[in-house]
Amino acid sequence: AAAAETAAAAAADEVAAEAPRPPPRKGNRRRILEEKAPLTISQSAAEKVVGMLAGKEGAVGVRLGVKKRGCNGMSYVLDYAMGDSLDPKDIKVADKGIEVYIEPGAMFHIVGTEMDWEEDALSAEFTFHNPNEKGRCGCGESFNI
Repeated sequence: AAAAETAAAAAADEVAAEAPRPPPRKGNRRRILEEKAPLTISQSAAEKVVGMLAGKEGAVGVRLGVKKRGCNGMSYVLDYAMGDSLDPKDIKVADKGIEVYIEPGAMFHIVGTEMDWEEDALSAEFTFHNPNEKGRCGCGESFNI
């Protein structure tokens, strides 16, 4: 009886060895994407910010936020980022020799935006080209997402 059990166990081992194995798991299928800055800055905007910072003592960069206002819901807000009162929660973006500090609450609305400086016969202003915008008011001061 013991010999029969040993023979049966050996036969089972042979069948298990010959049975096809499932293909190996590929692991985590998430793609690892290159980390990108939430904001890009054009050369003309960087040059304008450098000029502005030169005239403001204690400023280390600009602070970008979004406020609920305007005829379309939201508006970009720029202010000086003063070295003695930086918010540790702000997200720092350094590009082309300047630093832009983004308010944490504005990050959702700003990701992927390009900051530019445009001058024409009627105006000279920072503009924001945001791929997430769904609409913009006629004057261009406010937007919605």
